[in-house]
Amino acid sequence: MKANEIVNTMMAKDYFSQWLGITILEQKEGACKLSLIVRKDMLNGFGIAHGGITYSLADSALAFASNSKRKKSVSIETSISHIISLKENDELIADAFCETETEKLGHYKVNLFLKNDPKKIVAIFKGMVYKTSKDW
Repeated sequence: MKANEIVNTMMAKDYFSQWLGITILEQKEGACKLSLIVRKDMLNGFGIAHGGITYSLADSALAFASNSKRKKSVSIETSISHIISLKENDELIADAFCETETEKLGHYKVNLFLKNDPKKIVAIFKGMVYKTSKDW
């Protein structure tokens, strides 16, 4: 399967990403760019986007980017740093890419930024995946 076929196959069954309203912007081997628009039901008690929203978008980007390399991969460690808060109607972009990899592990970074200000990073997500022996 090609990278875009893998990502599209995953997205077709990824009901959580669908519920979030994630749109696939770019997909290629080892990288993926996604977007979502912050909705009112994604806000926390402070009136800003719940941290789980940015985390979930980044986690989906990690999954799509790592699996696009044709080995079924699962995350084994992830972390996020929230830098700038988000409000309703903000359009968030997640840009995931492979930084380094071995035969069994992949280290990915996901930069999250506002569509209208791509130089302003709102969060940084890092993830490690385990590459199984199963092919897509």
